This record gives sequence, C-alpha cells and structure tokens, in this order.
Amino acid sequence: MGTFVIVHGAWGGGWEWSAVVARLRSKGHQALAPTLTGLGDRCHLLVGERVGLATHIDDVVAAVEFEQLSGVVLCGASYGGMAVTGAAEHLRDRVRSIVYIDALVPCDGQSALDLLPGPFVGRVRQGIVEHGESWRIPIPADLQNALVPPGALPDDIRHAYLSRLRDHPAASFAEPVALTGAVERLSRAFIRCTTAEFGAEVGVDPIADMASRALDQGWPYREIETRHDPQLFAPDRVADLIEELGTQAAL
Repeated sequence: MGTFVIVHGAWGGGWEWSAVVARLRSKGHQALAPTLTGLGDRCHLLVGERVGLATHIDDVVAAVEFEQLSGVVLCGASYGGMAVTGAAEHLRDRVRSIVYIDALVPCDGQSALDLLPGPFVGRVRQGIVEHGESWRIPIPADLQNALVPPGALPDDIRHAYLSRLRDHPAASFAEPVALTGAVERLSRAFIRCTTAEFGAEVGVDPIADMASRALDQGWPYREIETRHDPQLFAPDRVADLIEELGTQAAL
C-alpha cells in the first residue's frame, strides 16, 4: 500500500481534500493532507510578513517527519507544487515520487510569481492594493467565480467552500525555492485538469506551461476533465489517478 501526502493550493486548506484522503484510506493507503501555516484552521498564524514559502516547506517536512513516514508520494495541488518541490529537497530518503495536480513546477530560484503569467500576477497584486496590507492576499472575487462558478456545485456546498477560504501569505508567492538537483532524481508525474473555464474566466491559464513542461520531459501524464480544483468536482477520480501514478512510481 502507498503513503500519500497531499498539499493544498493557495487560499485553501487540507480540509478541502478530505474526500480524496478518505477514498485513498478506504483502499488501504496511508494518506494525509496537512494545512499550511496561515491558512485554514491555522489562519491565526498569518501575522506580518514572516510566513513565506520556506514556512510552507517546513510544514510539509514536519508533517512527514512527525508521522515517521517513508516511501511517500508527495502530491502538490496548484500552489502546493511549490511547497512539495521544496520539501522533497529535505526529505530525499523519505520521498518516493511527486505528483503535481494542475500545479506549479518550479526550477531552482523560481517563485510562484515567476511562474504565473503577467495578467494573473496583476490580479494578485491588485488584491494586495485593495486589501491595504502587503503581507496577505485575499482571493479575488473573479477568481472565486472562475474556480467555483455559480451553479457548478449546490449553493450550500459552494457557499461552505468559499466561506472557508482565507487570505494567502503574500511572501509565499514572492519567495523563490532553492533546489540542489535532488528533485530531478525523483519520479515525477502530472495530472492536468482540462476544463477550460478557469483560463477563460480569468483571461489566462496559469498552468498551461507547467503541463507542457511535464509532457516535454516525458513524465507520466494524465488528464481529467474537470476544473482546476478536482477535489471538489471529481474527488474519486483524482484519488484514483494519484493512486495509479504513485503505484507506477513504486515499480
């Protein structure tokens, strides 16, 4: 059986991956989805500019080490790709592979802002200006509607999801990841969410270049016809793909 650690994206929390974690556990796997500092039920820890990418990398490392996990398949969703990439550098002997779920895939010295297209970065920075505090970023209203359009989920479920999103630490978007090349020696795979609404609504698809890079490098690659947050719309399918790709890495 496999061991899966799923790291959520910006503004979210481990809570949003509960259905995926439950499905993996029901199949006999060990699975957990930690919440990064400053988000979810740890939002009270977002104070000033101290919470950055390094903090989130430490969160993932601590989750793996304190649970004494080995043979781990790290799964990073969206921004979570930054955190799992950095964490893999510190967990070399404990990590079997990385699965990127419609995620950012950084190289050494790159930040999330380096990887995101200009129009998307502009939206993020506008959110900082409107909020009035440079150290935290609220999720833009148009991005909320792009990720979870009205009618895409039952109204009560949609409201419950959006009400649990929290401001994201600005420093984590700007801080570059430091890599030594250890990640390059790990098996890596990519799950691409193909429904076009996300890119169409916000004017650009932030993940397209990441998917192309994965294909160019010959990574195991799967597509799922759903929106950018597959844990909401197709939790069983994304759990099965994570399991498939993690099992492949074990061979």
